[in-house]
Amino acid sequence: MEKVQLQHPEGKKAISMDKNKYYALKSSFVECLKTKKTAPFKDLLSAVTADLENKKTAIKGVIEWNLFWVTLDMEARQELKKDKSVSPYMYSL
Repeated sequence: MEKVQLQHPEGKKAISMDKNKYYALKSSFVECLKTKKTAPFKDLLSAVTADLENKKTAIKGVIEWNLFWVTLDMEARQELKKDKSVSPYMYSL
């Protein structure tokens, strides 16, 4: 099983994730964020979960935890913006 080494925006040690899981979560997350433009993590998690169910894509493990790591990786690669000046944090592309 091929893995992707994720990055952390603060340079901390990050996990590696199954490549297929990573890209399924990332593409679904990006699709949902393009539709919503900006949203808190909880709303995006619900949208991604529904999107994956509609696509009949099964994700092993806890989706919330895996998606959180995908967002950290995207933030580290500057593919995602997280507005920390509001609560809850707002995500945008």
